[in-house]
Amino acid sequence: VQLQACGGGLVQAGESLRLSCAAYGRTSSRFHMGWFRQTPGKEREFVAAIRWSGGSTYYADSVKGRFTVSGDNAKSTVSLQMNSLKPEDTAVYYCAADQSGILSTVRSRYTYWGQGTLVTVSS
Repeated sequence: VQLQACGGGLVQAGESLRLSCAAYGRTSSRFHMGWFRQTPGKEREFVAAIRWSGGSTYYADSVKGRFTVSGDNAKSTVSLQMNSLKPEDTAVYYCAADQSGILSTVRSRYTYWGQGTLVTVSS
């Protein structure tokens, strides 16, 4: 499975941005996708995840209520709608995926990774 992310950019605080990630390859009903982000000198942190089958979602506390993750099974695409962006949301965002069927916030539980896309939020 290959992942391709897009949608990053520069916005001002309070504005919105939408990231998308397309999955190419064979996926199963146990497939799930997640978003992580990383800033220089820090560990890559979990942002949100969604299970392909059933659509259950999970969010980091720091983005809960502002970010929404959604999936389009027919297009094998997952999106991350980011509203009310803050300067501290500035990071390189990565989409990730796994076929274990276990929705996880742990980076090592994801097998497939897309290239990062930079999100910059100015104050």
